[in-house]
Amino acid sequence: MQKQISKEFYKYISLNVLGMLGLSCYILADTFFISKRLGADGLTALNLAISVYSIINGLGLMLGIGGATRFAICRAQGEKEKGNQVFAVSAAAGMAVGIVLLIIGLAGSDAVAGMLGAEGNIQTMTGGYLKTILVFAPFFIMNNILIAFVRNDGSPRLSMAAMLTGSFSNIVLDYVFLFPCNMGIFGAALATGFAPVISLGLLSLHFIRGKNQFTWSSPMGALYCRVRDICSLGISAFINELSSAVVLIVFNLLILHLAGNTGVAAYGIVANLALVAVSVFTGISQGSQPLISRFYGEGRKKESAAVFVRAAILAGAVGIFFSAAAFAFTTNLVGIFNGEGNRELAEIAFWGLRLYFLGFCPAGVNIVAAAYMGAVEKGRESFAIAFVRGVAAILFFAFFLSFIWKMDGIWLAFPAAEISTLLLTARFLKRYKKTALPSVEK
Repeated sequence: MQKQISKEFYKYISLNVLGMLGLSCYILADTFFISKRLGADGLTALNLAISVYSIINGLGLMLGIGGATRFAICRAQGEKEKGNQVFAVSAAAGMAVGIVLLIIGLAGSDAVAGMLGAEGNIQTMTGGYLKTILVFAPFFIMNNILIAFVRNDGSPRLSMAAMLTGSFSNIVLDYVFLFPCNMGIFGAALATGFAPVISLGLLSLHFIRGKNQFTWSSPMGALYCRVRDICSLGISAFINELSSAVVLIVFNLLILHLAGNTGVAAYGIVANLALVAVSVFTGISQGSQPLISRFYGEGRKKESAAVFVRAAILAGAVGIFFSAAAFAFTTNLVGIFNGEGNRELAEIAFWGLRLYFLGFCPAGVNIVAAAYMGAVEKGRESFAIAFVRGVAAILFFAFFLSFIWKMDGIWLAFPAAEISTLLLTARFLKRYKKTALPSVEK
């Protein structure tokens, strides 16, 4: 039995980590090509706009992971029709949210850019990027929903292939639109917007081949309760993405005051490299979720906990690796995105990368623990971990430490928040073990 669990664990984890690394290339490719083509101004505009992309992505992940978690539990308990209704509600809610965001993009992207702190030429660039991304919001959200359901429906390879195909197409289109076509920041946004469309095309094979064990069912009937249930199970994924948006906005405003546009461009380098690290942790948490939910739905709580322990250990080891890599290759990593050879930009990003990445030692465990709590129907604990690490603690430390140590304080806010959250995570896990897992002894 343990060998079977190990085989499934590493299968789901490896496929989802690869897929999430591919998704992180959406923005990383934009960062690289924009830095080469549009310089520090382009990086500043992109970093201001990325917060909105994080919100779009977070809404899709919340509906996708929350719905797919409930679907997996329903299937394990033999409630097929209820599982179909969960899919229908997730899809309907996703389309509704996507259309609202599309309208906001068409009507108010320039105003949103101004609210994010953009001015002058940078506001024009930021607004253009936002308008394009928001127009594609329905595709981003539906892509996240289908990826989660297809993965939980026993096709993690197709889910991974869809994510990677969309990401690689984004990289190719970024180059084509920015260089041969000379379409500016609009081209970068358009390339990113096409990625989920291509991914959805590949995911449709799950239905064309008849592999799907879920179908469309009327989403009506206790609609509000189902949406609330889905959101509660996927709330940690949304908070993780929302926190990225909130942190980007707050950090950008603080850094604008302390170091100007060059400081924001430097933070853009650090934040986008951090996306790669977070994508690995997200891949580990999402890869373990189908197994945790299935075992939990079957009443096998000991096996469910064992999967979490494996995932947490792996996430902790990966976090230590990322922190060490940031120290070992700082100059090389910063140089990749400093196409103009800006000395001030390089100096700010150098120390920022080293200090910020110290937070990834505990971050992986916190992210995996929040996902675990959601997968075993502990929505409040999941929300608390995600909210404290992603919003409350990091904002507190950003303001407090930046007042004392200026830019160094901003960089140190992330590791300080993660260490604080780890204490809360340990408390929740200890409580859950005592109440729900009395038989799990280590």
